[in-house]
Formats: sequence, structure tokens, C-alpha cells
Amino acid sequence: MTLPRRAVLQMAAGAAAFAGAAPVAAAQTYPARPVLVIVPATPGSGADVTARLMAQWLSQRLGQAFVVENRPGASTNIGTELATRAPPDGYTLLLVTPANTINATLYANLHFNFLLDIAPVAGILRAPEVMEVNPAVPARTVAEFIAYAKANPGTIDFGSSGIGSASHVAGELFKSMAGIDWLHVPYSGPSQAQTGVLAGQVQVYFGPLSAAMGFIRKGQLRALAVTSATRSAALPDVPTVAEFVPGYEASGWFGLGAPRNTPAGVIASLNREVNAALADAHVRAQLADLGGDAFAGTPAEFGRFLVSDTEKWALVMRVAGITGQ
Repeated sequence: MTLPRRAVLQMAAGAAAFAGAAPVAAAQTYPARPVLVIVPATPGSGADVTARLMAQWLSQRLGQAFVVENRPGASTNIGTELATRAPPDGYTLLLVTPANTINATLYANLHFNFLLDIAPVAGILRAPEVMEVNPAVPARTVAEFIAYAKANPGTIDFGSSGIGSASHVAGELFKSMAGIDWLHVPYSGPSQAQTGVLAGQVQVYFGPLSAAMGFIRKGQLRALAVTSATRSAALPDVPTVAEFVPGYEASGWFGLGAPRNTPAGVIASLNREVNAALADAHVRAQLADLGGDAFAGTPAEFGRFLVSDTEKWALVMRVAGITGQ
């Protein structure tokens, strides 16, 4: 039976809330052996670094090794599917990324339902993207960019790290909310898209702040705005997109999930330890080095966020006509 999307989202939210309220008795002997953390991204990526930071903390706090295993491919779908098929005993975790909430709509034939098959454990990090332009673009603010785009419809090339990527949907959301027209140029990854805007092959790119920071400081790129709801401490003088386009938000983020039916006590124990890490000054400093802030909360709160993010990107992709390749 195929459930309507709204029913699936409501079921997922309800399951997350139940998990957050359940007893924690199952956590009393957890973990009794090493825990696998699947990272559906390449070594050295932001997801990988974040997972290793949290794995180190959890290993030290809980007395068992949390072992990171990189399983990239198919825009995180390979690693995610592995996690959904793992025993729900707390010994396999998934580093959750924005691709998971995007892919839920982008791909029609996934062998799993992310919102139903992965239980939310904890948010870890939220980080803004930056709306960056080549210095040749005659705009120094978002308002000037919108005016320039409206005066020159269809002549601006907007780069992304691939069809359905976080940078793609962030740009499509901006296009829709700002009422402009531009040409999407998908690259094969974030480094290629970054190179494209540096070389002037495309005029604008919504990319990771941490990757763009050096180019911005050298004047090789111009930061028009950050995509988070509030300004970034890393670029305090750079406004948010929302200061010009009210309601716009497209932050990057990472969190932890587990196979559905993982004991609520295990999830509660992991959530408690992740939140303890996020309250630690040293860990917070390391997250800041990644361009992000702590993303603390309960499993139920993280679950509601995942539902909301999935709904948001589903609407953007319907409006833009984005489908998986």
C-alpha cells in the first residue's frame, strides 16, 4: 500500500515524538561493544569530519569505540540504505545530512523511506551556505543582485554541485522567492562548482561557507549574504538572505539517526551524550571551525525538523520541476 505523503510525514513525526518520550531502561547496558557510524559521504568531507568529531566524543564518554565507516555513493542513498537494513539495536548509526531530506522527494524508486526507516537521534551542527558571486558581477548586495537579475532575465548562470544537491535547491528557492530568472549549471561536485564561480563560468553559487571563506577574504569572491536565519559569527558583517527576501532559509546541517525500532532508551542515551558534546566549549569551537553552530535538541525536535525540511524541499522541487537522474 502506498500512503499519501502527508500521512507518511505525520506518521514519522508521531514516531519521533513517541521515541523521545519512551523510557530509557534499554540504555542501561549500552553500548556493550563497538558501534558503527555510517557516513554516506567521502573521507575528509564536512559530514565525515563532523561524524569523526562526534564519534571520538562518544567513544570517550561511553567506553566503547564508535567506528566511522565511509559509504559514499548515489547522493548518500547507498550509505542510508545500509543503515536502514541494519539491526535496530543501537550498534549501527547514520550520519544524517540535507541530502536525506532532499532525496526523499528527488528519487521516486528508493528502496527505503527515510522518514519512516531512520529514527531521529540528535542534531549536531547547523551551518549557513553563502551566496557568493564572481567579483565581475555588478552587485554588492542581494537587493542589487535581484535588480540586476530582473533587468537581465535569463542571462545569469547559477552554479550548483549537481542536480538535486543542497546548493541547487537553495538556488531554486531563492529564484522562486526573489522572482528572478537564471540558467542552472550543474557541476559534478562542490569543488567544481566553486571553481566555476571563481573562473567566472557562472556568476553565482550557494556554497559551504567554510570552503568559500579564504576566497572571500582574498577578494576572489564576493559574499552577498548567508543563507541561515541569523548572521554567521564567521562573517558578522555579511547579512542574511532573509534580510532582503523575508522567510528565506537554507542552512546546511548534520545529525545522527538510527534504524527504526532502535530502543528508545538507546536513542535517549545517545541524544543525551551528543547534547553534552554540544555544550562543551572545545567541541563548540571545533564546530565553529567547520563554519557551524551546535544543533542541540531532543530526538522528537530533530524528527520534527526532518519532516519540515523534507516538506520544504519537496515543494521547491515540485515548483522547479527537479527530478533525479
